[in-house]
Amino acid sequence: MKRFFIALLLLSQVAFSQEERKTLFGIVYDENGVLENAHIVNFSTNQATFSNENGEYRIFAKPNDSIRYTSIGYKTIFDVLTKEDFNTYRKRTTLEKQDYELDEILLRNNELSGELSKDLRKVKRDKNLEIASNATDFSKVNYDNYASDDHISLHVKPNIVRVDPTKDFEGLGTTNTFPIKDSEKIQRLRKELAFKENLPAKLLSELGEDFFFVELKIPVNNYYHFLEYCNPLGIEKLYQNREVLEVIKILRKEHTGYLEIIKKQ
Repeated sequence: MKRFFIALLLLSQVAFSQEERKTLFGIVYDENGVLENAHIVNFSTNQATFSNENGEYRIFAKPNDSIRYTSIGYKTIFDVLTKEDFNTYRKRTTLEKQDYELDEILLRNNELSGELSKDLRKVKRDKNLEIASNATDFSKVNYDNYASDDHISLHVKPNIVRVDPTKDFEGLGTTNTFPIKDSEKIQRLRKELAFKENLPAKLLSELGEDFFFVELKIPVNNYYHFLEYCNPLGIEKLYQNREVLEVIKILRKEHTGYLEIIKKQ
């Protein structure tokens, strides 16, 4: 019963995470066009990504998540996501160039010759450094005048206390772990859940955004809902077996009926 509860809890957590956060599609610009290698961080999830050569990026997020956009030589932008950011084809962000001012440097003529032995005599020494150096110089201290209480007799055998290094860890580790068979089941369950959680991102990465949002005309906000609509036809199993062409056939066949359904709602 306890193991069943743990499995149910894992399933509910995955379902909750998919329901809460979705893929945010965006593109970063500067004054000259798209900006490559911009750094995008979601502070709400501590996840980060970079924009590609076309300025495009994808990151899991939800409304009210805090996003930071940075790039070398540009001003940093902090943004809080809204629902409208997920209803557009791509969220557009423009970074402005940052001008850096250097502090003034005063060059003084020290009349140095370039010979180290001569120039060391000309360079003025810091008095504070000399005082500190003298205060920590113990070379002239006569230690014979001081009595030492730290005498160690080599004839006295120290007390040896034997301890069991594992005693403090009794009850930990082996007594609370799952049996091997149950552990294998949990590992297999975690792999299955991880595959289901990452399937939307893998499909989008392999088939491309244009396939879903341009060719099939699926609204960006309905991407996950469309996959759930097609899931009873076995697209997860087909993709897991690398039958990608069959998955594409199903998506192309089902998108027309799906679009009619969402229009009626």
